[in-house]
Amino acid sequence: MAPRNVHYLELVDVGKRVQAQEISPVELTQALLKRIGAKDRKLKSYALVTPELALKQARQAEREIAKGKVRGPLHGVPIAVKDLCYTRGIATAAGMAIHRNFKPKHDATVVARFAEAGAILLGKLQMTEGAFAEHHPEVVPPVNPWNAGRWSGASSSGSGVATAAGLCYASLGSDTGGSIRFPSAANGVTGLKPTWGRVSRYGVFDLAPTLDHVGPMCRSAADTGAVLGVIAGADPNDPTAAPVPVPNYLAGLERGLRGLRLGVDARYNSRGVDDVMRATTESALAVLRAAGAEVRRVRFPEPQQVVEEWLAHCAVETAYAHRDTYPAQKERYGPGLAGVIELGRSLSGLAYQEILLHRHDFAGRVRALFEDIDLLLIPAQAMASPTLKQMATLGEDPNALARLLRFSAPFDLTGSPAITLPAGFTRAGTPVAVQLIGRHFEEDVLVRAGHAFQRETDWHRRHPAV
Repeated sequence: MAPRNVHYLELVDVGKRVQAQEISPVELTQALLKRIGAKDRKLKSYALVTPELALKQARQAEREIAKGKVRGPLHGVPIAVKDLCYTRGIATAAGMAIHRNFKPKHDATVVARFAEAGAILLGKLQMTEGAFAEHHPEVVPPVNPWNAGRWSGASSSGSGVATAAGLCYASLGSDTGGSIRFPSAANGVTGLKPTWGRVSRYGVFDLAPTLDHVGPMCRSAADTGAVLGVIAGADPNDPTAAPVPVPNYLAGLERGLRGLRLGVDARYNSRGVDDVMRATTESALAVLRAAGAEVRRVRFPEPQQVVEEWLAHCAVETAYAHRDTYPAQKERYGPGLAGVIELGRSLSGLAYQEILLHRHDFAGRVRALFEDIDLLLIPAQAMASPTLKQMATLGEDPNALARLLRFSAPFDLTGSPAITLPAGFTRAGTPVAVQLIGRHFEEDVLVRAGHAFQRETDWHRRHPAV
């Protein structure tokens, strides 16, 4: 019998209990499916639940574990994926009306790797249309489980809500301008945006291929390491998946922060940032310093130009990604996604080339910064836990989008890995977070540092009253 409140256990913990045969994967899956049925009618985090597949995989896991065949830390653990990841024979809509009945003939590489690891797929998580900024008019957006009046994040909102509300033990999100990190911060979960190329994008719908990152959203830094260890690595089906060795991200967690150089730019961390986020970042810095990090004052390269150009850059790639269905099926697109595609189709080649040159120049400056530091501490976003009303009026202020993207988009443009860590609450009782940025392919350092922070704090162990 699954213990009380088992739905809020961390993935690594519940995995150990399942693999020690203390908890039945079948009973665990049944408990999660029951909870989804009871709670998600309000939260709307799932686009599709797959109970038959989940129970089939749970029974297989139970048989294998009983025979002593344990595949790894995810074996027998229920998870879910963002609905832009192909699932063979199961509808994959990517939040779009035109794909509502699309059933892929193969799994995305990340989905196949979950299955190989013995994870149990509970279903597909709701998302914005095509992974851009807005939900399709026919989709009810996922609801923040801490406060229904607060933003639940951008395109991976279903992943953030489901993970926070105890409707899965881990989820996958994608991040093109902040969509792993925004919903992780909004819902109080730990999100890891890997280095671009660390995780295969084969079988994942494109928004902007050179900006898109696929990564885990979990309850702890250790959990993100367990998931990344399963999904990362080279893939013959995706030449952009880097042939870089994948370490054991759970090894060496107890080494803590000793010997790690933590960069902080007080000006970057405070410019345009509200009081709650400034205080949260300063508090996190104090924890990291006390835990052994060597703090170094640095000057982060000015990101304003590349942040302002991010939308046009994304738009060109999005227009190309949708060339087969837009404008041919323009009437089936929502206004947000259609608008960005139109922007991309209108941009000249010369203008786009200028944007690319600015991107590469900025990426080189960030790379040079990391010659002297191992980690960079920054806010998760400039605004702490924005309301739905604030987000609805974002387009009325020409500077508002750039302010929102100031701490997220730069690291999609550079491809740098980033971990988002719950780091406090607003007076309204909603979560706020900070980020640590690392060198390319050094997600192990991010997981280790995040784990050290979470040994000293308990923000990630607080849960919404769902």
